[in-house]
Parts: sequence; C-alpha cells; structure tokens
Amino acid sequence: MAPGQSGTTGEAHTPLTSDQRNSFIAALLGWMMDAFDYFIVVFVYADIAKEFHISLTEVAFLTTATLLMRPVGAVIFGLWADRKGRRIPLLVDVSFYSVVGFLCAFAPNFTVLIVLRLLYGIGMGGEWGLGAALAMEKIPAKRRGLFSGILQQGYSLGYLLASLASLIVISTAGLSWRWLFALSIIPALISLWIRTRVRESEVWEETQERMRMTQSSFRDVLFNPTILRRFVYLILLMTAFNWMSHGTQDIYPTFLKATDQGGAGLSGAAASWIAIAYTIGATIGGIAFGALSQKYGRRYTIVFCSILGLPIIPLFAYSHTAAMLCLGSFLMQVMVQGAWGVIPAHLTEMSPDTIRGFYPGVTYQLGNCLAAFNLPIQQALARSHGYPFALAATIVPVFLAVIILSLIGKEARGIEFGGRLGTEQTDPSPVRS
Repeated sequence: MAPGQSGTTGEAHTPLTSDQRNSFIAALLGWMMDAFDYFIVVFVYADIAKEFHISLTEVAFLTTATLLMRPVGAVIFGLWADRKGRRIPLLVDVSFYSVVGFLCAFAPNFTVLIVLRLLYGIGMGGEWGLGAALAMEKIPAKRRGLFSGILQQGYSLGYLLASLASLIVISTAGLSWRWLFALSIIPALISLWIRTRVRESEVWEETQERMRMTQSSFRDVLFNPTILRRFVYLILLMTAFNWMSHGTQDIYPTFLKATDQGGAGLSGAAASWIAIAYTIGATIGGIAFGALSQKYGRRYTIVFCSILGLPIIPLFAYSHTAAMLCLGSFLMQVMVQGAWGVIPAHLTEMSPDTIRGFYPGVTYQLGNCLAAFNLPIQQALARSHGYPFALAATIVPVFLAVIILSLIGKEARGIEFGGRLGTEQTDPSPVRS
C-alpha cells in the first residue's frame, strides 16, 4: 500500500465496532447539544430583550460573547487532550457546558446571563475539536467523508432541535424562554452517558509512544514553519466558513418575523416551521456533500457548494412569500452546510497526529472568534438599510472568500492517521483514494 492511502476496498463496507460507533454518536450528540444551546438565544433574543428592557442590538451580543470565548475553550481542552488523551477532557467539557447552559434558565439579570454565555463559550469551544478528533481518529479512512458530513450536521440537528423546542415550548405551550435552557440539561446528560462508554484514541496512544521514542514535543510540531503557515491559513478559511454559516442563520429567524426594516412579517409559528425546513435542507446537504468529498476531494466539493450558493441569495433574502422564503432558505442551507460537511474530515486530516486535539479545534474557533461580530453587524445594517440588504451584503463576500481560499489551499483526503508527528511530514499533498 502506498503511503497515505487508506486500506482495502472492503474497509468502506465493514460495520463500525461498538467503540467506533459510540465515539461517533457521542461526538454527534455533543455537537448537537452545543448548537441547540447556542441557537436557543437566536430564537428568543427578542423575548430576552423584552424581559430585561434592553435593545435587540444589545441582546445580539449574547451570541458574540459565546463565540469570543470558544477559542479559549479550544486551547484549554485541546492542550489537555494532546497531553493526557481525548477521553477525560471530553467528559469534563461536556459536564461543564451542560451545567452552565442549565444555569442560564435562572439568570436574574442580563449581566449574569452574559457571564454564563461567556462560560458556555469555553465549553462549546472545547467540544468540537476534541469530539471531531476522537471520532475521525476511530472512523475508517475510506468512510471519513460520509461520517464527517453526518458529524457536522450535529450542528444543524441542534438548530432543528432549537426550532422545534421554540415552537413547542414558546409558540404552543406559551412558556417562558427560560424553559428552553432548563430542558437542555436532559439531552446533554444523555451525551455524557454515551461518552463514558468510549475508549481512548488508539492513534493518540501510538503517537505518544512515538513522541517518547523520537523525543519530539508539542512545541517542535506547532512551530514548524510549514505547520505554522498552515495554521494561519486554516484560521482564515474557518473565519470565512463561520461568517458564511452565521451570516445565513443567526439573523434569519428575526428577519422572518420582523414587521419593519424589510422583514417578512411572518408569525412566530411560521418562522419556526421555515427554520425546521431549512435545517432539514442543511442536514441533507452536509451528509450528501460530505460523502461526495470522499470521491471528488474536500476542496472541490467546498468550491462547488459555494458557487451554487451565490445565485440562491436573491431568493433567500428578497422573496416576499412564506413559500419562496422557505424554498430559498432550504436551498441556501443545502449549499452552506454542504460545504461545512467536509470540514471535520478536512481539518483533522490537515492536522499532525501530535497536535490533533489542539489544531483543528483552535483553527475552527479562532475563525469563529473573528466572525463573532456577524450578528451585531447584520443587525446594524438591517436597522439602516433593511434585512434583505443586510443578508446579501454580508453573504456574497464570504462565499467568494471561501471559494478563493479553498482553491489556493491543499488537502490530505484519505490519509492514514498515526504516521505524522508533524516533524517528518509537513506537506499534506492531496491523496486520491
């Protein structure tokens, strides 16, 4: 077998072991609950503004606060995971953000809620990188694209769960926004229970042994010039990706319900049903294009989705009927999350074994941090120019940025984990499976 290739053809059809399955399910549920708790705010920040007597622009900072703290969590839990293993840091992380998310239900004022969302951002920042690293290290290389797409759609499923919860708890039952945070503890605890059944990453254990034999260190790998340049590049790529995601999701429920500033003026129930529809589109796109990236390559799949997203923008932002807005948002999320479905595999494949707990999560979350002001900017643009302009003016540039950055980058599709400390192999040339 040639170096970097991914085993036999039968590997693509071999059932996952119980450990592989538990690792993947735990990562999927963990990321789903992160997204659920994050997007709860998107659906209820008008209710929060009303209760605490503050403006929508001020409440929009709740999402910014969460995103700003994600890199802190990625660094803390990523460094811990690369030194001590993936399993224990993940258990601590899930426990931490579950409790903090639950406590948001009891915030007595906006200041306390901001502090809790800052702390939640730390937990959210640690979840994705560690969960993706552990899951992708255990999934067979020839199936990495498919499972990458499914894993990343934990985010869309979390959005869907938040949409359904908002519809049931607020629109149907008429309960307070606080109930959404209180109920989030239940699925979070289910995720924690599954994580207790997952064994340590064999790739991490083998890497630790090779590091001892070669006397390599974390610092040697991270500050290798090639690895460092790639680190900066991936931060830029993830900044564009996160702006693309948040730019098409965060303000959209408010746009659907707004009766001024060019909003669609739909009822809360109608907006929730449209959110459910476009989240289903996101899930379909992520899984389908994640799987296709295994055949056609990570970068070309991303570029294809981004190019197709551009002509959908007028339908997505400027439609006037619920049916057309539903269609536009559905198609938009197929493309946006189709590109995102590639990312768990792409970032973990681009990472040396030695720093895979740290590297994907930190590049992802630093990109998120740089994109954190998307919602306040969109809200400000909507106030001055209307919601349709705010959506279009922020989405078009990031689609172009994603296309350009993807084309100039590299990939390591199908590479076997366990052979790259980061000092002996620093150029992840594309691997054809």
